[in-house]
Amino acid sequence: MCRILALVIVFWGVSFAKAQVITGGEMDKPSIQFRNESYFGVNLNSHGWGFSYRKGKHVTGTLKRMMDFDYVSYRHPKEVKMQNRSFSGNSKSYYYGKLNNVGILRGGYGFQKVIFDEELPGALQIRLNYYAGVSIGLLKPVYLEVYKRSLINPDVYELVTEKYNPSEHFVENIYGKAPFFRGINEVKLNPGAYGKFGVSFEYGADQESIKAIETGVILDFHPQPLKVMAFNTNNPLIFSFYVTINWGKRWI
Repeated sequence: MCRILALVIVFWGVSFAKAQVITGGEMDKPSIQFRNESYFGVNLNSHGWGFSYRKGKHVTGTLKRMMDFDYVSYRHPKEVKMQNRSFSGNSKSYYYGKLNNVGILRGGYGFQKVIFDEELPGALQIRLNYYAGVSIGLLKPVYLEVYKRSLINPDVYELVTEKYNPSEHFVENIYGKAPFFRGINEVKLNPGAYGKFGVSFEYGADQESIKAIETGVILDFHPQPLKVMAFNTNNPLIFSFYVTINWGKRWI
């Protein structure tokens, strides 16, 4: 995944390098001034994938004030999928040592600055994006199906569903993961903050619609590290590369 992100960033970096940056009075008066815009996006990042929404309004001809919202999944770099094939039947895959399934919800505020605008049909517009705000980790505990000795008959092992406990559940007795929504009522919030910097490349002849690709970096900080893995370090800082495809509209 990281290689794909790197290739995309390099590709757009080359495109950006070939562009001639237009500054000052050349961009202060766009031919049509749509003051408002909003758009949705689907993103791929170095720790997972997710969705985004932004809404903004022009401050000047080339500067917009924006609200920024994301929801993304988070996968720890040390997660490894396993399957216990020593049991009869079809055992289920799971991630050994994983304590919580984690998502990150972001809400922030920032600006977009147009640095290149070619006013031709199908032309390219390049913007710098910078945001900061609240980052909330959503932690849902992992439940597993495990074999345990029966309380009624100690000679018999039965399959039960339990919250993962690294001191009780091992490779030898884990049958597989429980249904995903088990534990949904136990979700915990872990507040923090984030900063985001990116470059977006908008294309298309229709000035009312938005079609753009954005790439950049995000830094999430949670004073209490997101507890994902039992046997690995959970860092309070999470650094991510991302690529987002956006669709939306503008209006006066």
